[in-house]
Amino acid sequence: MSTSILRTADAWWVVTPTGAAKVKTGATTTAALLADRQAITAAATGGGTVPVGELALVSPVTAPCRVVAQMTNFASHVTDTGGNPATVPLTFFRKSSGSISGPYDDVVRPAHVRLLDYEVEIGLVIGQEMPVGTAVTPDDLADHVAGLVVTNDVSARDVQLPQTQFYEAKSYPTFTPAGPRLVLLDAGEFKRFTDLRLKLSVNGEPRQDMTAADMIYDPVETLRALTRFQRLDPGDLLLTGTPVGTALSAPPKPVQKLASLLPDAAKWRLFFRGQARNPKYLREGDVIEASVATDDGAIDLGTQRTTVRGGT
Repeated sequence: MSTSILRTADAWWVVTPTGAAKVKTGATTTAALLADRQAITAAATGGGTVPVGELALVSPVTAPCRVVAQMTNFASHVTDTGGNPATVPLTFFRKSSGSISGPYDDVVRPAHVRLLDYEVEIGLVIGQEMPVGTAVTPDDLADHVAGLVVTNDVSARDVQLPQTQFYEAKSYPTFTPAGPRLVLLDAGEFKRFTDLRLKLSVNGEPRQDMTAADMIYDPVETLRALTRFQRLDPGDLLLTGTPVGTALSAPPKPVQKLASLLPDAAKWRLFFRGQARNPKYLREGDVIEASVATDDGAIDLGTQRTTVRGGT
């Protein structure tokens, strides 16, 4: 049975049927909390709760940690951006853990960014040391992954695309909202991973809505590939891709063919001129709601609600 963990600035909490119970622990990081399972169990079975709504929640994933993300891992997203899901390789990029923010914090758009995009994703929170060469199987996935969290891989497309690398464009402060819950799953619940539905809306307008069954590479395949070259430790965060519905989409084929004949500078001017007319990119004051849950509610990672604000 899943256990939902919440975090405030000064404490950790377990969600119970009567409210949130404080965890009696000295842990100040996600990794340390995951090592104190006795305290989590005691909080879940003890008395004395407060209403969850009274808590000022922050991210249940603490920084510093490794933040690794998969590229184009949903078939619908690959198709929408002009690719072929059958030929997409399993690839990764890194984000700064300084980009992690709370589930209700503002998303701050840097002043130079014009094309701000969203990507609801399921985050895997690592539960034990995974040295390079770690073997991962469907039967022991729950030994390696402690739980799941809602994440939003906020992206500055006008920085990302010309640079042809993702680190800066996805690493600005507040570009990885996480939470509200870190949901610890047992081995049986991980078998329902593909039932999880990712949803995102902007100002109440649905933008993304797809289950994890649309994933090209599942968590087992992903961790096998990643640990061939990357060590992971408890508390590290792995983002597993986003479905169709982001603001960014591929231009029509005739436009792509025309652009391929142009010098790079002209090609990007043409592309960004078209993207500037796209009303789906985020603007100051937009409210983003992102959630992940099974349709029957048996597994529910909660809903984060963030507002876009202008920065310097």
